Amino acid sequence: MNNVLRMNTLRDSRREPNRAQVACSQCSLGELCLPKDLTDEEKSRFEQIVHRSRPIQAGEHIFRSGDEFKSVASVRTGCFKSYAIDHEGQEQVLGFHLPGEIIGLDAIHQGRHMANVVALDTSAICSLPFNAMTNLARSMPDLQNELFRVMSQRISELETIAGDLSADERIALFLVSLSGRFAKRGYSDKEFILAMSRRDIASYLRLATETVSRVLARFQQRGLIKVDRKQVRILDPDKLEEASRKTVQ
Repeated sequence: MNNVLRMNTLRDSRREPNRAQVACSQCSLGELCLPKDLTDEEKSRFEQIVHRSRPIQAGEHIFRSGDEFKSVASVRTGCFKSYAIDHEGQEQVLGFHLPGEIIGLDAIHQGRHMANVVALDTSAICSLPFNAMTNLARSMPDLQNELFRVMSQRISELETIAGDLSADERIALFLVSLSGRFAKRGYSDKEFILAMSRRDIASYLRLATETVSRVLARFQQRGLIKVDRKQVRILDPDKLEEASRKTVQ
């Protein structure tokens, strides 16, 4: 990132974000961000701590490794990538974050963010000060359980990617997971845009970029998917699901 953008990003990160203009209970993502069993009074208390960001442009960071942990972010629109830099100076993608998903909980233990988080396209977040959120959680068991659920889900995702899977299985599982995540947000589970590059996908799945391209082409030849640049259409979800469990012969 160039120096001008770096300076702008750091300056913007110090600004107090705007109070959310749309009540969480009325937001289309409310069911994803909020525990389902909160009372109206509890929802109102939760909404008081939520702040809505300005538009975040592609390439802008909301967290950087080493930043003091003060808040978590719920993706409102767009897509974000979290990544770390290894000892050889290479970028390692840790995850992709879609609307309704919470980013930053990995910083709880050490009190500092371990990952860099950057927007992949024009995006927006809702910022939640963590101290205020944990204070609420003490009197709202459903909110506390939701935080534990989100952290557990993230650990499960990392364990799956770290498993002993073939390239076909990894990519099929990635597409099946994306399909389900888009469906949960009310989008099509059969046709969607990949905001992330092939290189980013390869880094996340611990594969070579060329391998990702070859497997996608092989899946297309088998009639499982159709790929047009960043657009993916799932043609045979059952066979793609099967491919995520065993190597396609």
